Amino acid sequence: MRYSRMLIPTVKEVPADAEVASHKLMIRAGLIRKVASGTYIYLPLGWRSLLKIIAIVRDQMDKAGAQEILVPAMHPVELWDRTGRSADYGQTLFRFTDRHGRESVLGPTAEEVFTSLAAGEINSYRQLPVNLYQISAKFRDEFRPRFGPIRSREFIMKDAYSFDAGPEGLDQSYKAMYDAYCRIFTRCGLTYVIVEAEVGEMGGSGSHQFTVPCETGEDTIVYTEDGSYAANLERAAVDPPPEQKTNAEVPPMQDVHTPNIGSIEAVCKFLKTKPEQMVKTLIYSTKDKVTAVLIRGDHDVNEEKLRLAVGGKHIELSDEQTIEKVTGAKVGFAGPIGIADKVSKMIIDHAVAAMAVGVTGANKTDYHIKNVVPGRDFPLEGENVIITDIRFALEGDTYNGKKLLFKKGIEVGQVFKLGTKYSEKLGAKFLDENGAEKPCLMGCYGVGINRILAAAIELGNDKNGIIWPISIAPFEVLVTCVNQDDEEVAKVAEGIYQRLLDSGVDVLLDDRLLRGGVKFKDADLIGIPVRVTVGRKSVADGNVEIKLRAEPKIQKVPIEKAADKTIDLVNSLKEKLKL
Repeated sequence: MRYSRMLIPTVKEVPADAEVASHKLMIRAGLIRKVASGTYIYLPLGWRSLLKIIAIVRDQMDKAGAQEILVPAMHPVELWDRTGRSADYGQTLFRFTDRHGRESVLGPTAEEVFTSLAAGEINSYRQLPVNLYQISAKFRDEFRPRFGPIRSREFIMKDAYSFDAGPEGLDQSYKAMYDAYCRIFTRCGLTYVIVEAEVGEMGGSGSHQFTVPCETGEDTIVYTEDGSYAANLERAAVDPPPEQKTNAEVPPMQDVHTPNIGSIEAVCKFLKTKPEQMVKTLIYSTKDKVTAVLIRGDHDVNEEKLRLAVGGKHIELSDEQTIEKVTGAKVGFAGPIGIADKVSKMIIDHAVAAMAVGVTGANKTDYHIKNVVPGRDFPLEGENVIITDIRFALEGDTYNGKKLLFKKGIEVGQVFKLGTKYSEKLGAKFLDENGAEKPCLMGCYGVGINRILAAAIELGNDKNGIIWPISIAPFEVLVTCVNQDDEEVAKVAEGIYQRLLDSGVDVLLDDRLLRGGVKFKDADLIGIPVRVTVGRKSVADGNVEIKLRAEPKIQKVPIEKAADKTIDLVNSLKEKLKL
């Protein structure tokens, strides 16, 4: 391909809303252009890289035994209502009504459609296992799209769905996808870690997340230094703290007037206490029940852990009317005293159960209570009392006695064991060898195509631009003709370019009539892995210059050996990625 014939609009200035390196460099290098908040056009260089990522993903999925299909992005809302995810996704789900009054959604994922397909086509254990996948656009109505393609409203995802007859088959399907993902991310040139993950709206019994560590990532990886444990922040477990003890007998509870003071910070300032000495009582609702959640004042509720504590049901903070009905007070003054019989469950975090004494809301507007002793003043036992880990891990926490460490990362893929959550609700069943009807056991496996692109740039860049892994670079080689107006120089550049093309190298020839300095800046910005520079002075000496984008060293190579040397370098870079 010739640079002069391509649309590669490099720019110096970066829009103010571009916060991270990948977003800035995609714009500056002419890979993308913004259409609206969270939606982007992929220009030729960006699309070429995406196609290479897609080719790697497709190759590994096919080799792992998955079969590619394509389902619509538009789904009838009835399918999502049947699984309950229409409510679970809430406003994140794009919805619209057609001219006939039928409501549809734009799929952020496609469990419902794939499962309904299986329900209509699978009827015998002899047809199992089956693994179907697609690579297509997905949609999510993000409240705040940010970081360019890392968190956008429209994105490209590979999603696969396995259907098995039993647990052993599901384990095998899951392992096949897990291994395929390792190969995919290695071939894409990514450094990644695999962590235990929460299932979230997907549901199911287990999940692993593939994350690329980088400081600008939105996900947080929690791990022990010896590598014996790693999880994402939503999943990360913490050890219960040791039980606190007080040497003196705690006096009886005491009501304190705290007029118009409802926040933890304000109460602490007013009562001259600390957040870790406060007990927050939060009122949550499932579909038909109310739950009181107790957590220490310096901690935050991990709603994924909380969801598991209520049996995997969707749970959210109650509305103001419900809170006032349960507590008898305005929002901000809830407490655990006397409400155990007013809620279906009382879920208490380990750290609260371990407290010797604390301060809580009084279930009376404008009042708090001092000298509250867990177990004495509110129950730590009972049919509806659960003591468990329901908070986010923090610096200083441990797991199995080992200190937890934290680092940021970008999620690029996740695998789930869904079990029968979708197959039972949508009728994906089969007859086993004894003629008994059973639901298919399902797995789900997603890869963020755009996120791989962004993660590769986050990992590979410097002050001058992008540094691509050769496997997903828009081109493998850039031949830069410094003096395009010099007939001899242009002839040498053209010869090397044609030789590389004939050898199957993916090569771009910079044949623009521009100064060498401009071409070099663009070369560094777009980041093609191997650059061959052909200039008047070097040609006069019988040489060209060859440089790897990732290294400062420049090699002078005789013109007649330039193509072969370039091919060797390309092959060497590919070998490192096991291509």
